[in-house]
Amino acid sequence: MDHLSCSQMNLYLQCPLKYKFQYIDKLPKPFKASALAFGSALHSALSWLHKHRTNGNNVTLERLFKIFDADWYAQNLGTRILYKNGETGMKLAVMGKEMLSLYFEQPYEKPLAVEMPFVLPFVNPVTGERLSVNFEGYIDLIEHGATVVEFKTSNQTISRNDADNQLQLTGYSYAFQVLYQRPPKCLRLVDFVKNKKPKIVTLETSREKTDCERFFNLAGKILKGIKSRLFFPRSSFMCKDCEYSRPCLAWRGE
Repeated sequence: MDHLSCSQMNLYLQCPLKYKFQYIDKLPKPFKASALAFGSALHSALSWLHKHRTNGNNVTLERLFKIFDADWYAQNLGTRILYKNGETGMKLAVMGKEMLSLYFEQPYEKPLAVEMPFVLPFVNPVTGERLSVNFEGYIDLIEHGATVVEFKTSNQTISRNDADNQLQLTGYSYAFQVLYQRPPKCLRLVDFVKNKKPKIVTLETSREKTDCERFFNLAGKILKGIKSRLFFPRSSFMCKDCEYSRPCLAWRGE
């Protein structure tokens, strides 16, 4: 094991056994949750939009819709999408375009960086201690003025408290500081809420050095758990949509 990402850390915290099935055993998934497929398609369309804006290209809303349609189609290839009650592929496709239309109409500045990848050492910002693995990932968007932007899709509006404690924003704040040798001016969470009437909620927050130190310590504990093979199921409301329900039952001896 040579790296950790925010996605890996979040999954281990959500359910260590699911982490094992996905990242160590690499078990095939019999289906893909609709929320994951929808979020991936929306992210891809937003990334395309921001990259064209970075290059100074004019983009029409109709062209953005076509990009989303292609991404949504690709999400449905080679795998079964598990829809929640009342969902259909057509309804989600319409919702995605409504969300993109709302976002497209918002004022913007040319981005500084789009989906910027990083591979950085895990270093305690207070003590200088270093973990044996790197921190890897990518930042959705960096705006001029040192603003880090993260895009999310959700069924319910993310609260201020959630934004202030979100692991990914803490990780991206740490990554920005290492890359640019200064803290970001602002951390912005753009939440695409999948209501009957879709909406976009923007929350701004920040992180201190102590937050980055806690992030380092959490990564160290997670790494220790993985290396010690501490894998166990953690029951929650997310179990009903889990792709690994069958191997989980087998692990439990059921």
